[in-house]
Amino acid sequence: MSTDQPGNDPFRKQESPEGRQEPPRYGDSAGPYGDPADPHGSPPPASGGQGEGQGDPYGAGPYGGAGGPYGSGPYASNPYGDMTGATDPLEGMAPLASRGKRLVARIIDALLIGIPVGLIMGFAQGGWEPDDSGRTAGQQLVYTVVYLVYEGLMLTHSGQTVGKKVMRIRVAVLADGAVPRGVPGWLRSAVYHVPPLVPCIGFIFWLANVLFCTWDKPYRQCLHDKAAKTVVVAAD
Repeated sequence: MSTDQPGNDPFRKQESPEGRQEPPRYGDSAGPYGDPADPHGSPPPASGGQGEGQGDPYGAGPYGGAGGPYGSGPYASNPYGDMTGATDPLEGMAPLASRGKRLVARIIDALLIGIPVGLIMGFAQGGWEPDDSGRTAGQQLVYTVVYLVYEGLMLTHSGQTVGKKVMRIRVAVLADGAVPRGVPGWLRSAVYHVPPLVPCIGFIFWLANVLFCTWDKPYRQCLHDKAAKTVVVAAD
């Protein structure tokens, strides 16, 4: 006579107290080999092809998905305030001003300030004497102060100097595209104009400053733009 009892066979369907037959224990989706992530037996999430679904390491890994470092960082969002995680850092911005237009605008402003300052200083000092280093330094100081004040006032008022208006470009705050009123406008002007007053080292810094936009990405910023957190864009 067999001594096996109905309850001793693990592969045999067992009856519930109400008399219903239940599937074997090891085939139950809620069992130890069913869905370990969901002990309550809820169905697993649907999975798609490569790059989709929660189980795909490339769907929500460090380089993909909204949680990745390139999905929500400052360069993945619209710098003009629409923090939507745009993949193009320039999306939503006015077009960046070309380097050529920026150079021509600087030349126009330099002539606009340099010619009258030079004439006035020449008459005041009794003519030009290039060999007089003290007189030359004084002329450079006056030119720098006048240009700094001119540019600071213009930028904080409208984001444009006369040269930038002629070339239809403007300076904008990188964060929201606003006019750089107050500190940003004055800081941008000071970082551009003050260093050349320092002999030798100041000129090297100034040269690195103005050339920085030739390789800077994605905003083509010079060092004075970096300091003031501004960008030069096309005017409306």
